[in-house]
Amino acid sequence: MGRRDYENDPNAPTANSLVPAASAVVVDDAGRVLLQQRVDNGMWALPGGAMHIGESLPDCAVRETCEETGINIEVIGIVGTYTNPHHVFSYDDGEVRQEFSVCFLGRPVSGTLAASEESTDVRWFKPEDADSLPMVSSIRRRLDDWRFGHMPAAR
Repeated sequence: MGRRDYENDPNAPTANSLVPAASAVVVDDAGRVLLQQRVDNGMWALPGGAMHIGESLPDCAVRETCEETGINIEVIGIVGTYTNPHHVFSYDDGEVRQEFSVCFLGRPVSGTLAASEESTDVRWFKPEDADSLPMVSSIRRRLDDWRFGHMPAAR
């Protein structure tokens, strides 16, 4: 399914859903960050996705990271909350989702890198090497918040 991101775009479609989601900035012992290249938009992103009924947001971040990258993580902190009502994701099926995401800080505990049906590539990057990767602005913001110590109240 294709996805298009709209942020602060007056021509964006109106949201018709709000789904709690989690993402994770996963950092290994060498200080590298885990990123995946998404199938739906071709951009590099943090692992993450929608929360399921019966799980917590930290559990969602752990599950999504493993599903999308093959890496099992431990949540060790929060990077920030991201709830911009002027940021929506438009999907091919007609859903237009308003952003509602908590980004966690995680560390790998086991697993082997593996692309999933949601990703075409999964890699560890030095933080500065991620600067040149194609990435939607909301994901770049999460990485920058982690890298530069910004602690957003809510975005």
